[in-house]
Amino acid sequence: MAGLSTLILLLCAAKDVMPSSSHWKPTWPSYRVPVILPQSTLNLDKPQFDAEARLEVVSPCGPACHKSSPLPTYEEVKNYLSYETLYANGSLTETEVGIYILSNSGDGSQGKTRTKRQIYGYDSRFSIFGKDFLLNYPFSTSVKLSTGCTGTLVAEKHVLTAAHCIHDGKSYVKGAQKLRVGFLKPKLKDGSKGANITNSAMPEKMKFQWIRVKRTHVPKGWIKGNANDIGMDYDYALLELKKPHKRKFMKIGVSPPARHLPGGRIHFSGYDNDRSGNLVYRFCDVKDETYDLLYQQCDAQPGASGSGVYVRMWKRQNHKWERKIIGIFSGHQWVDMNGTPQDFNVAVRITPLKYAQICYWIKGNYLDCREG
Repeated sequence: MAGLSTLILLLCAAKDVMPSSSHWKPTWPSYRVPVILPQSTLNLDKPQFDAEARLEVVSPCGPACHKSSPLPTYEEVKNYLSYETLYANGSLTETEVGIYILSNSGDGSQGKTRTKRQIYGYDSRFSIFGKDFLLNYPFSTSVKLSTGCTGTLVAEKHVLTAAHCIHDGKSYVKGAQKLRVGFLKPKLKDGSKGANITNSAMPEKMKFQWIRVKRTHVPKGWIKGNANDIGMDYDYALLELKKPHKRKFMKIGVSPPARHLPGGRIHFSGYDNDRSGNLVYRFCDVKDETYDLLYQQCDAQPGASGSGVYVRMWKRQNHKWERKIIGIFSGHQWVDMNGTPQDFNVAVRITPLKYAQICYWIKGNYLDCREG
């Protein structure tokens, strides 16, 4: 009976089932986002690619620490949102940006050595097995990076992930120049040729098919910062593939306040390194938030970093339910809460400014990025 209950919970959670009441629907707000445009681009020296890939970011600066930090100035924000672009041939550029507010906008937000664990009590993660799940939306949007992290498909040729999977804040990681993205696909049994496959020879296991990355964008807020300062707020990166992946992708959206999320809950799937080769799905409640970060205790292990955090809400304009990525899973924070140590896993929120930047990286046209 317990197994049946778990299965029902998994199926319902995987579909993000909404309350049956017809009187209330969690609805995507309409945002008018700022415009972020390139101002100048400078060629940089080729990077050394000498950093070790880190599968998680650890920071002692918790919610109170971040909330007490002074607001950045306009010039500082422009600096944080300027970005580096790494190309497959190893060349590197830095682009300065301008920020333009064409209309009122906002996201409605209010404004030690630790043991290596990110599991809170009972392990609530679900390993996703079988092609009927793995090859179907939304699980099919999760991909694996050759550096060991997870990413999420957000356009025909683009993958959203965490910046620390590519760059450690000081240098690009080993393997970043030849970065690849892995897509799970069925692995045929021995002897199957794929033409006349009988039921007994149907695929049972999965394997990764890899696509090379053409270029990578990383915000300067991550490169100039570090996880104990402003850096964690900008722990995101966008990868452009050399060819289209031909799968359904998940759109990005501006992160609503936690109190507006369905049940106050978030979802994400990733390739946790303690379950090699498995895609692992989880959901949990948001515990706290700042303007840039969501604090939660979703069970996770290194390798899940870079996963797209998503929710499913009602899209009033289209009269349908729609999932959107509202954040990027970053890593772990060990926080001193009034003398009591407490663990959090942290996701970087997609704010209106970050939405404008990521959308421009994808579209190349700010006119397509006005509605968050």
